[in-house]
Amino acid sequence: MPQRFAALLAALWWGSLTTIGFLVVPLLFASLPTLAMAGGMAARLFAAQTWVSVACGVLLLLLSRSKWAQALAQWAQVAMVFITLGLLMALLNQFAVAPHIVARENLRLWHSVGSVMYLVQWLCAGVVLWKLVPGAKQPG
Repeated sequence: MPQRFAALLAALWWGSLTTIGFLVVPLLFASLPTLAMAGGMAARLFAAQTWVSVACGVLLLLLSRSKWAQALAQWAQVAMVFITLGLLMALLNQFAVAPHIVARENLRLWHSVGSVMYLVQWLCAGVVLWKLVPGAKQPG
């Protein structure tokens, strides 16, 4: 049961990052009448995404420290690294990078840094999900 809950958390984390970052925000910039409107809405969505990431990451860290995870030592060790890195990227993006973007300071630089950090977080969540979900059984 804990492994299923951990897999659901990892799927929520990775899926929400994918949906917000690669679908919703690009649609905002393509659909809203001004870049300022799209940027403001994107900032709110990314802030909300940060808290989804924090909730999923903290719960995954707690699960990776449980007795159940200790029986799956390899998953717990890998998970700790990628969950921690993903959480760090989310929090740094929100509290160190986003204020520069909102203030429109050196927008190209800070947007690039934020995009790379978001991609790293997405990859970390993907690795955690990949390690948690067992491979499909081959028929036979």
